[in-house]
Amino acid sequence: MTAQIIAAAARKIRDNIELVVVGKSDVVELVLVAVLCEGHVLIEDVPGMGKTLMARAVASSLGCTFHRIQCTPDLLPSDVTGTYIYNQKTSDFEFRAGPIFTQVLLADEINRATPRTQSAFLEAMEERQVTAEGDTRPLPRPFLVLATQNPVELEGTFPLPEAQLDRFLMRVRMGYPTEAQDELIMERFAQTNPIEELSEALSANQLLELQQACRNISVEPDIRQYIIKIVHATREHPQVELGASPRAMLGLLRTSQALAAVRGRSYVIPDDVKHLAIFVLEHRIIPHAQSHLRGHTAADILREVLDSVSVPVEQKSTVEPAAGD
Repeated sequence: MTAQIIAAAARKIRDNIELVVVGKSDVVELVLVAVLCEGHVLIEDVPGMGKTLMARAVASSLGCTFHRIQCTPDLLPSDVTGTYIYNQKTSDFEFRAGPIFTQVLLADEINRATPRTQSAFLEAMEERQVTAEGDTRPLPRPFLVLATQNPVELEGTFPLPEAQLDRFLMRVRMGYPTEAQDELIMERFAQTNPIEELSEALSANQLLELQQACRNISVEPDIRQYIIKIVHATREHPQVELGASPRAMLGLLRTSQALAAVRGRSYVIPDDVKHLAIFVLEHRIIPHAQSHLRGHTAADILREVLDSVSVPVEQKSTVEPAAGD
């Protein structure tokens, strides 16, 4: 499967999503990249910005089974993974699968669930399986978690721990629309909600094929070294307490491959890596407390890292042309 075929399929999904999500082409592209990597996405912003709408539009555009979990403080881990129920007819306990047994899971307002319930997602997000009462059950493929969360400053939220954040391939923010976009939103949603009429743009089997094809996008050794240097620079930065993990490094590699394919290329360029670095790494590094006090955010630190790491350039041939050429 060529990069052009992947790009055409991604364009079809993007156009479908943008029938509902207005003026967020950059965010839609990032979510598509994560989907092509079978990676989980954390969509963060204040209430009313279209986070849930984005997740629902993505799920509706993919021919996958879909479940939604509305996270609340009284949600239990068994409400997510499932539990054993006693069957009086058979006089035996039977496992009743929870909503996590699906292909696309929307965990709405995930940081309103307690840390105990948040931990129920850990095994599923990393190993694509669920263990209950000692029995391990595989999850269907593809398996994607699209989680939304409100900023931690809002009341009634429980910040996601580092282990949980590291399971998310990317964290993206919606941002406020422009005046022109607001006008288009009012027109489009005046009579009905277009999400109810959104059709499938791609089947689950087609998505699996695209995900596999993205792994075949070429990554030159100098690009691999560029990714490694960026990751190591986060670990060695004086203002960083916890740098990017090996999982983050692999995530940056895979997303760079997917972005190249979405943009119709069969190879990764440094700009792919630079464009994705903040979305893949920002939520995975922890600045020192003093950096917080000085107003330095993880994004600021990553921009410094990207400016400090030399970008690989194409090497020109050192062979001199023969006389008369």
